[in-house]
Amino acid sequence: MPTDLNALTLAELYKELNAQGLATRLLELAREEDLGSFNWETADVTSTCFVDDWLRGEGKIVAREPGTVAGLACLDEILNLYRADVDAFIKVPDGQTVQPGQTIATLRGKLRPMLMAERTILNILGRLSGVATTTAAFVAEAAKGGHAKVYDTRKTTPGLRMLEKYAVRCGGGFCHRLGLFDAVLIKDNHLAVMKDRGAAGDLATLVRNAVSQARLEAPREGLRFVMLEVDSIDQMRQVIEGNAVGPGDNQAGILLLDNMSTDQLKACVQLRDQSKARVELEASGGVRLETIAAISSTGVDRISAGALTRGALTLDIGLDF
Repeated sequence: MPTDLNALTLAELYKELNAQGLATRLLELAREEDLGSFNWETADVTSTCFVDDWLRGEGKIVAREPGTVAGLACLDEILNLYRADVDAFIKVPDGQTVQPGQTIATLRGKLRPMLMAERTILNILGRLSGVATTTAAFVAEAAKGGHAKVYDTRKTTPGLRMLEKYAVRCGGGFCHRLGLFDAVLIKDNHLAVMKDRGAAGDLATLVRNAVSQARLEAPREGLRFVMLEVDSIDQMRQVIEGNAVGPGDNQAGILLLDNMSTDQLKACVQLRDQSKARVELEASGGVRLETIAAISSTGVDRISAGALTRGALTLDIGLDF
């Protein structure tokens, strides 16, 4: 079975998410954006002209506004990529809140490479801390309404997905599927294609067949979960009565309740509970900070929100010498 990402510590999660080196490749690209293909020793024209190579000192990474910190897991790697003779001392770990003026980390060492790495460090920390701060706000609002867990989606910045999913965890949220490779999400378009190809049977039969096929085609390490999207109470009733949901190898373990009103969500929860179906319910579609408490109050188990990443603003963080 695949690793349960949501059971890992933040340090373990970062290592797991970067197992394929995707975060490292992104950091390398960020470095090359600033340094280009020139000689690294002189690529920063300004620092080369005004800062002697032997000069050493201290810089403080400081929060300019309140928020939740994320991205410090990358700090040592960024410094190594810049070949910086600089040591980092973290004062506020990832996942903790900060106030304006608070020091997040201290850098000590050569000033020229510190200046070269400055923008990459601040861009990563600012973006990821913005995602973590947004997530923390959504998690707090959801808790006001009920016990639903808040999950991210694949609506991430291209190339930044693994880091943004790490940031969601820093903010108290949970990881959904990483991509198309580690979980199954059967949507209405998938079922429409099956019907168009002449697949026989009612909705429940189509789902059971699709789930069975998905598990056969799954990578060797297996799938994190199998989820089915339903957009009406009638569809949910069909798959429950047709024994297409549950823990079995031909059943979906999670139902995605897409773009439903709170009344519809309550009805789905009631139907699930009355039928004693062993399936989790996830609300999704247009989830906003202003609505997530009401959604959570319906009794759903999970809420996925693209706004955690898509709508996050960069947290203002600076480096002061």
